[in-house]
Amino acid sequence: MDLNLIMYLIPSLIMFGCGVYGFITRKNMIAILISLELMLNSVDINFVVFNRYLFPAQQEGMFFTLFAIAIAAAETAVAIAIIINVYRAAKNVDINQITKMKF
Repeated sequence: MDLNLIMYLIPSLIMFGCGVYGFITRKNMIAILISLELMLNSVDINFVVFNRYLFPAQQEGMFFTLFAIAIAAAETAVAIAIIINVYRAAKNVDINQITKMKF
């Protein structure tokens, strides 16, 4: 494997691991959303790196990454809207308290 490829994959792996750890251990919905975005950004880095490594003259990985970033932005907007509505109803964004709610 190329050393430049590894220099990009190691930080991406660390970012993804931090995102998984944060997603599993956090109880706040905002922190879970941030961890999810960290994992998505790590995957976007991998798309670009593998596109440059496997097909250096083509741009499919770049376009797919831009599309994934746009989808992630839309997903974040919807998730924040849901979190705001949950906070208005429950005055709390803790996952354990939300599962106890009765609508």
